[in-house]
Amino acid sequence: MTAGRHGRTVAAVDLGAESGRVVRATFDGARLDVEEVSRFAHTPRPVDGVLRWDLDGLSNAITAGLGRLGSDHGPIASVGVDTWGVDYGLLRSDGTLLDQPTCYRDPRQQAPLSEALARVGRERLYRSTGTQINEINTVFSLMADVRAGRLEDAATLLMMPDVFHHLLSGSRVTEFTAASTTGLYDIAGGRWAVELAEDLGIPTRVLPEVVPTGTDLGPVIGSLGEGPLAGARVIAPPGHDTASAVVATPFTAPGALFISSGTWSLVGVEVPAPVVTAGSLAANLTNEGGYAGTTRLLGNVMGLWILQECRRHWAGEGIEISYADLAERAAREPSLRSVINPDAHEFLRPGDMPARVRDHCRRTGSPVPETPAAIARCVIDSLALSYRNTAEDIAAVTGTPAPAVHITGGGARNLLLAQVTADATGLPVHCGPVEATALGNAAAQLVALGELGGIADVRAVVARTTEIRTLSPRPDPRWEQSAARLREMTEEDDRRRGLIPS
Repeated sequence: MTAGRHGRTVAAVDLGAESGRVVRATFDGARLDVEEVSRFAHTPRPVDGVLRWDLDGLSNAITAGLGRLGSDHGPIASVGVDTWGVDYGLLRSDGTLLDQPTCYRDPRQQAPLSEALARVGRERLYRSTGTQINEINTVFSLMADVRAGRLEDAATLLMMPDVFHHLLSGSRVTEFTAASTTGLYDIAGGRWAVELAEDLGIPTRVLPEVVPTGTDLGPVIGSLGEGPLAGARVIAPPGHDTASAVVATPFTAPGALFISSGTWSLVGVEVPAPVVTAGSLAANLTNEGGYAGTTRLLGNVMGLWILQECRRHWAGEGIEISYADLAERAAREPSLRSVINPDAHEFLRPGDMPARVRDHCRRTGSPVPETPAAIARCVIDSLALSYRNTAEDIAAVTGTPAPAVHITGGGARNLLLAQVTADATGLPVHCGPVEATALGNAAAQLVALGELGGIADVRAVVARTTEIRTLSPRPDPRWEQSAARLREMTEEDDRRRGLIPS
């Protein structure tokens, strides 16, 4: 049942790793209507030899977007920000930002990962936090910061969504779901893993207070608080964008799999408590904070980043191809001709991605795709295979196979990816909502404001608000054979990187 008065409007700021937007969301007592007020592209860039986010540019774009909200839809009750995980900003003691935040794709984090594995071991890293072993994790960036002397003047670390909450309200805390992506937060104990931090040489004084999703961080301050957001509160939504997306996923059955599909594909299930076992460690599954005390047990798959980088490279060669056109061309290519490991290390960095896909195929013995359509088909089939293998890993750990798959985010528009995901997993795939992250962000604010009653209420409202498209699997034994081959490739890549014993 819904609660509170109707017609309340909130602002959701949703920052992905490639673009950001400001969304106006209004709840009328039955439906949650969202309207995109502004959208902007952004990308990290090298500064002083390190890949960094343009925090000033992002802040200006967000401020401009919030300034366009206007009053024609009524006053804005609150605003909240979600972003990708793992990255952070550093505050001095006076609250000013130390510098531009570093990007998880910078190669500086490779050496700290190897050092941490040598110093404390893979099992301790995992059991202390429940977080996957991955060089993108905050913990390895902080170790690089220690080496560079970057933390000497730092007083407080804030995860990226909370950097913007700080700029909006002056708050100096970080939200639970964002903190859980760091590889330094003990998800089972509900606290920072300070002993691990100390043993890795990370000063624990920079670790902030962690607050629950829905915390009121105070009023909007500055020019926005005196203008279009006068009287608005800053409310922490699920700060990790995937956590916000899962809030707004109208699951058709308990234990259904979610795929939050964008630059990354996060493939997982909601569970009532963290799963930190020998099996989850072997599968390198991660436990991330979910809404209302739940845990998201998931695998991190590289996602549409590979195609994004391919399109960037092709555009530089004068070949402009939209995502829709690329998917249409790929659908005409033969399936499962070429397969890559999307999580192979060579795909993490920006660069000539088509060449990397071709080189990977040569190295692993797959036919080499030459055209944009063939490369796209290779990537899309490989993502679906990764989803299948992750679903099997999760089922093995939880003892419960998923009955269905829900794809949300921008990837829900890619019907070829959705169909081959159904084919690969043998499960029905429900596509939508595309706007799940903004919907979840806004809905969490509305719960905090008393407009919605909780997660069941939120999902019922989302189901009434959005259209879901369902695709059925088409049986083909080649998916099983290709999935087994991908497992072999993944294990080989992990051994080469020292992530599992030789």
